[in-house]
Amino acid sequence: MKYPKIPVARSIVALCEAKGIHHVVISPGSRNAPLTNGFAFNPNIQTYSVVDERCAAFVALGMAQQIGKPVAVVCTSGSALLNYYPAVAEAFYSDIPLVVISADRPIERIDIGDGQTIRQKNVFENHILYSANLHSEVVLENESTEKKLQQKQFESRKHNEREINLALNKAIEGKGPVHINVPFYEPLYEVVEDVEVNPIQILPELREKTYSEAQLLAYADLWNKAKRKMVIVGVAQPNAVEQRFLDELADDASVIIFTETTSNVHHPKFFTRIDTIIGPIEKEADPEELFGALRPDILLTFGGMIVSKKIKAFLRTHNPKHHWHVDPKKAYNTFFCLNKHFETSVNSFFTNFLPLTGQVESDYASFWQEVRSRRQVRHEDYMNRIPYSDLKVMKAIVPNMPENHILHLANSSTIRYAQLFKWKESLKIYCNRGTSGIDGSISTSVGAAMVSEEPVLMITGDLSFFYDSNALWNNYIPKNFRIIILNNHGGGIFRILPGDKNSETFDTYFETVHNLQAKPICDLHGFDYASASTSEEIEGGLKHFFEPSERPKVLEIFTPRKVNDEVLLEYFSFIKS
Repeated sequence: MKYPKIPVARSIVALCEAKGIHHVVISPGSRNAPLTNGFAFNPNIQTYSVVDERCAAFVALGMAQQIGKPVAVVCTSGSALLNYYPAVAEAFYSDIPLVVISADRPIERIDIGDGQTIRQKNVFENHILYSANLHSEVVLENESTEKKLQQKQFESRKHNEREINLALNKAIEGKGPVHINVPFYEPLYEVVEDVEVNPIQILPELREKTYSEAQLLAYADLWNKAKRKMVIVGVAQPNAVEQRFLDELADDASVIIFTETTSNVHHPKFFTRIDTIIGPIEKEADPEELFGALRPDILLTFGGMIVSKKIKAFLRTHNPKHHWHVDPKKAYNTFFCLNKHFETSVNSFFTNFLPLTGQVESDYASFWQEVRSRRQVRHEDYMNRIPYSDLKVMKAIVPNMPENHILHLANSSTIRYAQLFKWKESLKIYCNRGTSGIDGSISTSVGAAMVSEEPVLMITGDLSFFYDSNALWNNYIPKNFRIIILNNHGGGIFRILPGDKNSETFDTYFETVHNLQAKPICDLHGFDYASASTSEEIEGGLKHFFEPSERPKVLEIFTPRKVNDEVLLEYFSFIKS
């Protein structure tokens, strides 16, 4: 077996393998050649070549999101590393273990005018769990080298091994991004065979905090006295929460559970569409009575980011007496009333907490379930009335989704439209909600498809697709991968958001009107392409879209540019009756 000649590169590869990193995404370059050769020659590591570093990082993020283990990305020195930053930030806020490994120039070459050289040390300082800045290693050519140089090399190697261990352990323990920056002296491409690679290993510490009955009794007492309790589930991995706990909460008459598409939890009594409850209340002549009836005594949250702006606005102006968040890592004061962070997993918390609670007589859940039922009738009525639009298209897609798919949703309009519908429970639904950016949505779904046993569908708006179209530039996309593009010729979200749609700058600088189509991109990258511009064409196109094929597919659905905002904004007024 071949190994890079530079020892630190061998140590990085060996420790990545030892800690279960078996997927590495590499972007081409010269300075990272020792790492590229080290990973590519290792038979236990699957390597992928993705040229665009921004896409490469999101591809790796999509992989890590699916397998629940760290995935590494490797790049050369210079601005290549900066292209990783959007994915690093997403991984930081979404708790995804992404390992960034960047090649660098030796320290004496920084800031002297060398090409492809920037200040790489601690470059992700504000959005990283750990930064390992390694020492350069000069390869010793013969045994007659002075002992002092040998000792320096030994010390440098041990420092590097420790730092590599600490970084990789932090990615595993903290479920987030880490950065290993490694400077290399030339020559870079030389390899050796049959060398001993045995770096020191520091094992990660995977300990979970638990709460005793004595610690929970005071909170259980508050819970048992409260007649209005609201549970909100943010972004969560499928099957992350044991169903028995969800069932017990759903059967409590004093509890209502709000979920979103990205929550990936299910129960007939759950309120799966938050905005259909909050939005119509906002349209009432006097909303305060209903908002007062909805306001909880206790708010319990778990999971990641929440999509709904309406629930945030409601709870920020109608604070519950108590807000508790359950998460082993962090708790955001999203509603400006957080007063308890249970630093443990959801399953551990409920295991110890729910036995201390009892059923409370209340009409809180039944009242809002009746409201939900009425809203559903109005929802169906409205969907049958509306003209051809983004919302009409989403209505057509939802029932045509096959079972047991992974569904990725792009940000902005797409994820918000998706919140208004009930999707099939066999779907696993994802969206990059850590930073809510459009910059890597397609790449993330591609990464998911590359490691998933289930087929992946990406639903995206036009700007998200064109912005990230380099995601299709690789040789690993499976033929069952699918993309649906809602092309309304601009950033439709800006028509929905408050703002002056008739201003001189709106079309060019906010909505960014365009006439682009996806077909040339599909032809370039070898995707089957189809388009639709009417409800009839959509129904016909979807019938064939999910059929097996020899190449991945794109269905581009063209919608009007100006009617979408009116249809969506009128939706909440219509369903309030």
